[in-house]
Amino acid sequence: MPLLPSVSEDVTALPAGGRNPIGVALGLLGDEWTLLILRHALQGTRLYGDWMRRLPISHAVLTGRLARLTEFGLLERVVYQERPERFEYRLTGRGRGVWPILLGVWAWELSFVEQHAEELPRMRHRECGEFFEPVLVCGTCSEPVRPRDLTGGFGPSGTWERSMPSATTRRRAASAPGHREGFFPQTTALVGNRWSCALLGAAFQGARRFRDFEERLSAPPVVIADRLRTFVDLGVLTDDYRLTAKGLAFFPVAVHTMEWAQRWFRSPEGPALVYGHAGHAFRPRSACSRCASPLRGGTIDRVV
Repeated sequence: MPLLPSVSEDVTALPAGGRNPIGVALGLLGDEWTLLILRHALQGTRLYGDWMRRLPISHAVLTGRLARLTEFGLLERVVYQERPERFEYRLTGRGRGVWPILLGVWAWELSFVEQHAEELPRMRHRECGEFFEPVLVCGTCSEPVRPRDLTGGFGPSGTWERSMPSATTRRRAASAPGHREGFFPQTTALVGNRWSCALLGAAFQGARRFRDFEERLSAPPVVIADRLRTFVDLGVLTDDYRLTAKGLAFFPVAVHTMEWAQRWFRSPEGPALVYGHAGHAFRPRSACSRCASPLRGGTIDRVV
């Protein structure tokens, strides 16, 4: 059963034999600036100048990211004034669909990462009035889901090589003037590098030994050793390369990213990932940890 079986006329068809939906999504969303731009877009930002005022970002970086998000269909560039001609960037359905991913990043960073460039607000569920954490549940049976509860794996277009982003995402240099810790520092460390993405996926699929990672990733041993050391230092893996509670807690971010990828991009060979839960199709959803109701973007308040 596909991770997300539904399709739409708006789905982007990918070339045969190239990056599958997972590789495309990780290459697009595994970037701190992109996540920040989308975060503000979901909060109502549409104008170029507003992003410039709210983010410590250069014109070149913002222009490039907005162009890329428009190219991939998450934003739509629309004329809102004729004389002089001015444009705004509106979220499409595809762009609005990233909110569960950002919700998961927000919750994970809030729970497990101490230092940020700005204080992360707590989350309150408007429907029950309580502070909460998002809980990953199955959209079919509403039961909470952990990594070992899923069955399946790679589908027809799902190989390690095709599932990795095509290039390493550039991060802000720590030596840059006025550098501060990133907004999503550890999330970027986990998904902002093509080998990190693959290694994290291998860990969720059961890799435990150095040889397991080496066989799945087909990467140089020195690269695998470096990434494993980083994950251990971050507390995501133990010294013997098993996922910690912190590592397992990132699973909802990964699963929602996979769902979003296969909702909006499609390889001609078929799905990249094929997962089921308790004998039925698995559709990841987020629920409130206090009242168990499904979460929707418009029902969450940010409280500092």
